[in-house]
Amino acid sequence: MGGKHGKYVYVRRRDGWYVKVRVLKSRDASDPSKYIVVGPKRREAPITFEVLREDELPDEVRRALYLV
Repeated sequence: MGGKHGKYVYVRRRDGWYVKVRVLKSRDASDPSKYIVVGPKRREAPITFEVLREDELPDEVRRALYLV
């Protein structure tokens, strides 16, 4: 499962870990339901995936990143 279709991205948290997030393209960028945290945290993101910064996401999604 690569990142070539843009369905999944990795988000870099402030503590240096990366978390896999599902992106729903049919929703508005400011809508928190556009991002679904799915994966475990990792030290390195795969090179085929897009990497977002934590501050680019809505507040509700940021909180969910730390529950993984």
